[in-house]
Amino acid sequence: MQTHLADFIRNTPDGEEADAILRKCVHCGFCTATCPTYQLLGDELDGPRGRIYLIKQMVEGAPVTRSTQLHLDRCLTCRSCETTCPSGVQYGRLAEIGRQHVEATVPRPTGQRLVRRFLASFLPSSTLFAPAMRLGQAVRPFLPRKLRDKVPARQRLLEWPEANAAGSAGTHTRKMLLLAGCVQPAMLPNINIATARVLDALGIETVIEPEAGCCGAIRLHLGYRDEALDDARRNIDAWWPHVEAGVEAIVINASGCGATIKEYAHLLRGDPAYADKAQRITALARDVVEVLCGFETELAALARRRGVHTVAFHPPCTLQHGQQIRGKVEQLLGALGIEVRLPADSHLCCGSAGTYSIMQPALAYTLRDRKVESLNALEPQMIVSANVGCIAHLQSGTATPVGHWIELVEHLLYG
Repeated sequence: MQTHLADFIRNTPDGEEADAILRKCVHCGFCTATCPTYQLLGDELDGPRGRIYLIKQMVEGAPVTRSTQLHLDRCLTCRSCETTCPSGVQYGRLAEIGRQHVEATVPRPTGQRLVRRFLASFLPSSTLFAPAMRLGQAVRPFLPRKLRDKVPARQRLLEWPEANAAGSAGTHTRKMLLLAGCVQPAMLPNINIATARVLDALGIETVIEPEAGCCGAIRLHLGYRDEALDDARRNIDAWWPHVEAGVEAIVINASGCGATIKEYAHLLRGDPAYADKAQRITALARDVVEVLCGFETELAALARRRGVHTVAFHPPCTLQHGQQIRGKVEQLLGALGIEVRLPADSHLCCGSAGTYSIMQPALAYTLRDRKVESLNALEPQMIVSANVGCIAHLQSGTATPVGHWIELVEHLLYG
């Protein structure tokens, strides 16, 4: 695709990247077949090819309108189109460039600005989010349905392994950092505890650095790029002493966070103080399945059948498209004696997509209902996924138990 960049973006890092991505696109249209919003709306501008054309127009200097903003807002950034694209178009990065320009150009209505600002300030802050979630869980039966959908029932907590107990010096020589996350410790805390317990069974201590916080994904996708980069820098500063001490990996059990942390090197490539450190962090970042897939034999020897033998797996977009990790969860669970069933639409988004289910509820819940129907059709005992947002979103639409696959592994090991 030919491009002629406008002066405002020519010879800038974003301009050079947008130009390179746009020139790869041949407008073949293969991406439209796997775009959830195009399938729902049937509008070319609500598919990757149309959105790419809108971004091409804006970087070439065409006026940016509220209509352009709306079509980009409707994008889930699921990146299914990237997996489909035969030309290797990095649509996700192009979409972020387009959104940055739209946010700087098209004023939003006051209501939208306030909601987006609230979400960008509230969700990444554990000091604000955690007490609010506890209060919501306490009064959950009395909440309106839409709000109740956002508040998972309170979990009965697992016990942290002894190596993670307060005051413990740790008994394992192998150590890995674990990202606690911003909303996950309050919403579904057993995901982190189960991860630590499974790694502990393998002789690995998980280290949670309290100064590390939100990965930056929430603010990045809401258009607060500078704040998202500050999130990344804070995490790098918090983790760096552990990196210098020789931790083996940074383990992430929320695939949305993993996809973002693996982009730190790209996001901070122009920051001379952080570029090299960000490269190192990106190199250390591992989804938990990338760590455990090397321990299948050991886990199989430790596992005991505990009643769950058939699950439906929903692979999050940030795992299969963002991180390009496919088949590993299924392989690991299979090695532990679990039959894993994938729905025919396993490549499609469930509609959670970070704050998307709040900002675009009609589309998000339509996608959720379709996904739940296809998962339940497999008649599983349990639905498992790999991202906290997907888990909460799916659970709000089905009576079938929904959890993180690492919780199932922990159950197989410990009961």
